[in-house]
Amino acid sequence: MGRKKSKQTTLFVPHTVAQAPGHRFYEKLNELLQGHDFDLFVEAQCEPYYDPNRSRGRQSIPPGLYFRMLLIGFFEGIESERGICWRCADSLSLRGFLGLNLDDSIPDHSTLSRTRTRLPSSVYDAVFKHVLSIVHAEGLLHGKVAGVDSTYLRADASMKAIIRRDTQEEYQDYLKRLAQEAGIENPTAEEARRLDRRRPKKTSNAEWASKADPEARIARLKDDRTRLAYKAEHVTDLETGAILAARVTPADAADTATIETSLEKARENVLSAVDDDDDDDDGPKDTGGGGSGLLTAVEVVADKGYHKTAVIASLGEAGFRTYIPEPRGKHRRRWADKDESLRRAALANRARTRRAKGKRHQRRRGEYLEQSFAHICETGGGRRTRLRGRENVEKRHLLLAAAANLALVMRSRLGKGTPRAWAEARAAALALLALCYALVTLVRTWIPQVPRRLLDCATPQDWVHHHRSQFLEPIRSTGC
Repeated sequence: MGRKKSKQTTLFVPHTVAQAPGHRFYEKLNELLQGHDFDLFVEAQCEPYYDPNRSRGRQSIPPGLYFRMLLIGFFEGIESERGICWRCADSLSLRGFLGLNLDDSIPDHSTLSRTRTRLPSSVYDAVFKHVLSIVHAEGLLHGKVAGVDSTYLRADASMKAIIRRDTQEEYQDYLKRLAQEAGIENPTAEEARRLDRRRPKKTSNAEWASKADPEARIARLKDDRTRLAYKAEHVTDLETGAILAARVTPADAADTATIETSLEKARENVLSAVDDDDDDDDGPKDTGGGGSGLLTAVEVVADKGYHKTAVIASLGEAGFRTYIPEPRGKHRRRWADKDESLRRAALANRARTRRAKGKRHQRRRGEYLEQSFAHICETGGGRRTRLRGRENVEKRHLLLAAAANLALVMRSRLGKGTPRAWAEARAAALALLALCYALVTLVRTWIPQVPRRLLDCATPQDWVHHHRSQFLEPIRSTGC
């Protein structure tokens, strides 16, 4: 197994190689990871899965380099491993973040694929928990109010390649057989499509499967398109926005069937992150999160798709206090055939949801949960998966959630959580600088009696340097 070591830079650099200063965002992110021994932790987790005697084969890339490249995929909004390799090869600042010299080669996408299959899911869970311990060390993990929601991820498979589960027929062969049964001899592809448009149909997961990705399921997306997909479910801290758990389940799994497992996974992640952070500290440290009592009596907030009387009662027995709105029905609900404990749990949940606190929780759910999906799926490049198999998709999505938590820490430190937002803030600050200098020039032209000591500057840089305390310090506080 390769390890990350300090390297001696070359004494002579060819004049044909371009030189550029490092990106400030990635420099600060590198300081954050090094301060919490990210590379050493990853190497310790991956060491059992490599040959300790180095009996055969060449030395692998350092595991920290592999995980850093996946983090870059989130911060740069790249969805494929090929695109990540190309981006790292083009950027000198990303080479510095990866710890590679100018003459070092970027790992190939096939190396990333082999490393992903070699490492089990437990390693990715450990890396996510370690990042969550960083969030806790920064005081951004409270764990008292948790929100649960899910979204669909497009699978790397096409609806044109689905087959029948019973006869293993492809869709076009199935249509031709239907046309022959309808009395059309030797039907053409156009006749089969015309028949398919006229007949009532419903593509069911019980009848159809994907030949390319058998674990993908047929689902209807929010824009009413039918695609092969997976379901990603997040448990988010509604006080800070930190992602406590991220799971990938089959797309046809009901929300009420997955919420309990996701909440238990979130509880495990938080308790492990708190224990790891306490072990690293030399003395007691109070971050306002409540210590080891995190997520023991948490308030759970979800939408009405998660409402089920048995689930609400089960969560109450596990120590969770639910705030799940009840779907509006046509008739008044009857409890004659229900157990008394189920009735009490459902009525207590209904009363909590209608209070002012419950409505406030629902507003936070719409803000923080949708924000986490927007960061990962839209700007982070995670909406369309380029991997096949639920385990591979979950590994990648878990690293995207860990990167989103790192972005939360960077946002608390610098005011911006991604390199793109950093660049936009810097451009806005420069535009504000140009506007202020233009106003100064107009004032100097229209009001000659203004004291010369306030306006006598030849360039915008001289003007800013002269009025540093009034102008430059507020701009620096924005993180630029």
